[in-house]
Amino acid sequence: MNDATRGTGGPGDGTRAVRAGLPEPVKHEPTLPGPVFAAHFHLPGDPTGPYTYGRDENPTWTLLERAIGELEAPGREDVEALVFASGMAAISAVLFSQLRAGDAVVLPDDGYQALPLARAQLEAYGIEVRTAPTGGDAQLEVLDGAKLLWIETPSNPGLDVCDVRRLADAAHAQGALVAVDNTLATPLGQRPLELGADFAVASGTKQLTGHGDVLLGYVTGHDAGAMAAVRRWRKIVGAIPGPMEAWLAHRSIATLQLRVERQNTTALRLAEALRERPEVTDLRYPGLPDDPSHKIASQQMRLYGCVVSFTLPSRERADRFLDALRLVDDATSFGGVRSTAERRGRWGGDAVAEGFVRFSVGAEDPEDLIADVLRALDVTAD
Repeated sequence: MNDATRGTGGPGDGTRAVRAGLPEPVKHEPTLPGPVFAAHFHLPGDPTGPYTYGRDENPTWTLLERAIGELEAPGREDVEALVFASGMAAISAVLFSQLRAGDAVVLPDDGYQALPLARAQLEAYGIEVRTAPTGGDAQLEVLDGAKLLWIETPSNPGLDVCDVRRLADAAHAQGALVAVDNTLATPLGQRPLELGADFAVASGTKQLTGHGDVLLGYVTGHDAGAMAAVRRWRKIVGAIPGPMEAWLAHRSIATLQLRVERQNTTALRLAEALRERPEVTDLRYPGLPDDPSHKIASQQMRLYGCVVSFTLPSRERADRFLDALRLVDDATSFGGVRSTAERRGRWGGDAVAEGFVRFSVGAEDPEDLIADVLRALDVTAD
């Protein structure tokens, strides 16, 4: 794992996070301007200038997009960021703006639970969808002739990792575009554009904003034509964030490095503690030296994430364990300052065991959180 506090010769991640996207200071004006609530703007004469109508642009989005671009691609002026109403809105924008009937796309078969919904819609539009697991770079085996390769690494919820640069090079050699879902890693943990991807896509609902109170998504990319198509799709479907959500997201990014550092450190400690429990099987965390993904994760990730996954002996045991936790909310999503966990099989969309638990580590004191987890395992023992 590389030094998590330094970027590519510029300021450290903490400095970048607290200042990302801020406008030039103006006397008597706030450091971060408040949200701009406007459906339309004064527009005499010809419709020129950056702000004309609220579905197209908003000053609050502009500052947030600038901040995300600075995090995903520090020092690059050719990278554009676009924000969306949710992570799925961002994912859909890339898929449906870049693909046409007769094209082929490669998706992970172990990725985010809503991808099968996207697959069904793609196929309804006459687009061929191929799938393969994330681990072992298996998507390479079905890449031939594809227009777009969609990578999710680490995968959710299984936490497998693939070699982004290897897959991107192979895809580009065949003329395919590459999109990487960077939700679980965050731009502080991994920068797909630096690894050769054309798009870095994420749900800002998760660790980027980190408080469980905002739905948001974003797309970043460096190809002007491809990003223009993404922007056009956003305009057509109106998948835009509200100004309040955009402002809350920008406000939250200021603490991203602090939250990520605590959560990643605690996640590793929790994984190490769980490794000693006989009832815990299939433990996965890329930061563990013996994890199957550790080698490649260490080469391309700067931080390993806040999610730990493991399996308990049965559905009933997992449910009892979750109910016994005192510092952990039984809730979906991940990346928040309050730890959450869930028995992922309850949704029915992931190929996981009935006792599979996805655990999102929050910002609680590590000793308190780990003690709560071990106590819950003890009191629910068969």
